Amino acid sequence: MNSSTQLLPAWSPELLASLAEAPDLAAAAHVLARADVPVFPCIRQAKEPLIKRGFLAASTDVSQVARWWRRWPEANIGMPTGAPSGIVVIDVDVHPSGNGFDAFEQARSAGLVDGWAWLVRTPSGGLHACFPSAPGTTQRCWQVPQRHIDCRGDGGYVIVPPSRVRLPGGDVSEYRVVSITSGRPTPIDTGALRQFLQPPQPMPVVPAPSAATAAGSRPDRLAAWVASRQEGARNQGLFWAACRMVEDGHSIDVTRTLLGEAARSTGLTDREVETTIRSAYRTTSASLQRTPTAGSAPIEVTGP
Repeated sequence: MNSSTQLLPAWSPELLASLAEAPDLAAAAHVLARADVPVFPCIRQAKEPLIKRGFLAASTDVSQVARWWRRWPEANIGMPTGAPSGIVVIDVDVHPSGNGFDAFEQARSAGLVDGWAWLVRTPSGGLHACFPSAPGTTQRCWQVPQRHIDCRGDGGYVIVPPSRVRLPGGDVSEYRVVSITSGRPTPIDTGALRQFLQPPQPMPVVPAPSAATAAGSRPDRLAAWVASRQEGARNQGLFWAACRMVEDGHSIDVTRTLLGEAARSTGLTDREVETTIRSAYRTTSASLQRTPTAGSAPIEVTGP
């Protein structure tokens, strides 16, 4: 990692080393604020904010940061993720019911989490994989609980080294940097990772329109169906419809034109639309290569 990586505000191996060498949490918070990394105080040996508005009130003002840690000298250090800090974090959780390391390894094998800048071992034994945020884009937080992986982006925060947390058994353990890349960090496609970890559920099967009607109007009917999706079902609906377009032999450009506008009308961004359509083409094209034929589930569409 070096100045050419353009990690903002001022991330560098030297900054991370300074955190490790800081004599206490107050000094570490000062190091970050001085590097233009916004921070805020959290409860001692815990993760909850100590101040009103929490991460929304994070500051790079060294005087303000000094006042906070004079008041709470053992406060943990919180950092907003996404655009404010220039960092997006993939959180690999460890729970009694399971952990996210298998899923993270599968994502690594698929080339989806290769560009991390540094890795942090969390007190529970989990992992924070830290990536530079993508300039000019919004990378929202999300969770895939069944795979034990979360994304901390815009609208979220993490606790950073050398903060310490008391575990359920009573032991106190710290966050610590365990690896720094020797290459060039790259932003992560959080939409593609989420799609990989949590494929859409199959749409309900209902009686299909007649073959003649479907053959003559299927793309238009798919577009109308995509446009009717509500929040929470928009990405999955677009992905499912795009898969049907692949199966019917339509090019990705045709799908972008017919389904993209419909998806954007529901509130999806250009980036979300492009990511979802590309994912559908990768997934379905690979499936078609493995099987002689690929059937498509009928769809429910209200229209002429």
